Amino acid sequence: MKNIDTMSVNAIRVLSADGVQKANSGHPGLPLGAAAMAYELWAKHMKHNPADPKWSNRDRFILSGGHGSMLLYSLLHLFGYGLTLEDLKQFRQEDSLTPGHPEYGHTVGVEATTGPLGAGMATAVGMAMAEAHLSAIFNKEGYPVVDHYTFVLGGDGCMMEGITSEAMSLAGTLGLGKLIVLYDSNNISIEGSTDIAFTEDVKKRFEAFGFQTLVVEDGNNLEEIAAAIEAAKADLSRPSMITIKTKIGFGSPKEGKASAHGEPLGEDNVKAMKENLGWPSLEPFYVPDEVYDHYKELAKEGAKAQEEWNAMFEEYCKKYPEMKELWDKYHDENIAKDLIDNEEFWAYTDKPEATRNLSGQILNRLKNYLPNLIGGAADLAPSTKTYMSDMGDFSKDNYAGRNLHFGVRELAMAAMGNGIALHGGLRAYVSTFFVFSDYVKPMARLSALMGLPVTYVLTHDSIGVGEDGPTHEPIEQLAMLRAMPNFTVFRPADATECIAAWYYAVTSTKTPTALVLSRQNLPQLKGSSKEALKGGYIVSDSKKNVPDAIIMASGSEVELALNAQAELDKEGIDVRVVSMPSMDLFEAQSDEYKESILPKAVRARVAVEAAADFGWGKYVGLDGTTVTMKGFGASAPAAALFKKFGFTTENVVKAVKSVLK
Repeated sequence: MKNIDTMSVNAIRVLSADGVQKANSGHPGLPLGAAAMAYELWAKHMKHNPADPKWSNRDRFILSGGHGSMLLYSLLHLFGYGLTLEDLKQFRQEDSLTPGHPEYGHTVGVEATTGPLGAGMATAVGMAMAEAHLSAIFNKEGYPVVDHYTFVLGGDGCMMEGITSEAMSLAGTLGLGKLIVLYDSNNISIEGSTDIAFTEDVKKRFEAFGFQTLVVEDGNNLEEIAAAIEAAKADLSRPSMITIKTKIGFGSPKEGKASAHGEPLGEDNVKAMKENLGWPSLEPFYVPDEVYDHYKELAKEGAKAQEEWNAMFEEYCKKYPEMKELWDKYHDENIAKDLIDNEEFWAYTDKPEATRNLSGQILNRLKNYLPNLIGGAADLAPSTKTYMSDMGDFSKDNYAGRNLHFGVRELAMAAMGNGIALHGGLRAYVSTFFVFSDYVKPMARLSALMGLPVTYVLTHDSIGVGEDGPTHEPIEQLAMLRAMPNFTVFRPADATECIAAWYYAVTSTKTPTALVLSRQNLPQLKGSSKEALKGGYIVSDSKKNVPDAIIMASGSEVELALNAQAELDKEGIDVRVVSMPSMDLFEAQSDEYKESILPKAVRARVAVEAAADFGWGKYVGLDGTTVTMKGFGASAPAAALFKKFGFTTENVVKAVKSVLK
């Protein structure tokens, strides 16, 4: 190993240890142990250009063990991505560019938000899927315009999390040869030796998934690491996993100890580490000029790689102008906006239909307008109606297919959807039954945190599921998803609202959307309109300027509200019916608009929804009430359950009369 390489590796260690020590908070163990593999990868094997962090053909790198964020921040600083020494000194501080875990969109060069362990692993699989699909669409002989690797680094914790197995099982099935997993194997977790809870042979597990598996016995041997990375890159028929045996907290007195994982080393131990490493100064955050100069030279190689790609891409565009036009469509996030006035897109038949069926019809319209729309279900496409006809199945034999088969892997599916969205050039949707949003939610939360416009198609939305019983009947899930910041929940009542929901989802640029859809048939409502895009609107108004009462509902219960309105009218009670397909969008409207729909003067209000009442309180107020679920569902035909739990015209009429008293 050259001395400059040794110095460059140790610079990562020193900056990481100093950053954690100054913050008096953080995880120094991973950066100290994994510094050599990270340096070797970024310096010699990874195609990236710090001068253009968003270059489309860069190799992707995800630090799945996000707690070791100082490793990534040190790399970004040394390679010249714009993080300054001052930024490193502000690690974990308010408003800094160096938060405790890496945050996509916040720090330049961070490819994904990685907080929960294993999330980065599954996200990387999504990125590799995106690369495989785009390369199948765009590459021509002699013009590999999409040709890059996805690298993901994680440790024992990532390997313990179930999401990793979910995702890597699919990666092996799909033969994603440009996915390379770096396993930082140090046999230490927070509670001590991994032997207390984790004794499996991870290498054999990955072999069973269909990976090429490689082992580096000495995590500080750059030549050994280099050989393994090159062997991984050379095998394009299957993904690769490299077990790299390291020592947590390497070089410090805490080397190999659990205490190195998640707490500062201590000032004396940091000094001892620098002395052990032969570092030329004990001054915090000191890096010699020769090391900075070396990193600058390495960064130039990335710039050169991009220049060569730019020249090739320019030639490609001249030779294949139709592909350049398609490329621009794939990368235009506003391509769907014109659909707002497209009569063909907004057309529907008047027959009653389940919103899941309507959604499937709309999806199959959208596929023609959006060539970059790609997605699928967790083994439920026939039920969730999320299959795009004539678009082919994405598989090891056909990466050009647009229908994704995630298998029964809801949690990993959502993370892979994030990875596809993060990669760029594609718009992703994922799907399962609404009740299983419990499995989806942690990764949907990351969609919201990262501002990724992933579409979640969630069907079988209520006790209307019927015979499958309470395990399959969502009750509290609407409240759960509605509670999430920067996440739009849309529960449409008919075809028009369903089209509006899809329109919102595919035109969103910074917010994920959940489409919550019915299994049972619903009628097409006379008063529904594009106003659904405002989240809440008057679907049937009162005769008076100020109604006697207001009934609010979403989805299948809007019909029930309209029926109750008609019955109350016979008794001289004048009611306004408000459809509320999306509380999130309604809350985004002006105060004037909200007042026009729900005037404060009308305190007699009833909300009707076949779910928990949580969240409706702010709309019904202290004087209002709800017709909602008070417990779990049951196993019976849907019609019987709606009657059993009070979702009848008579009960809604009774509720309105009770609030008028």
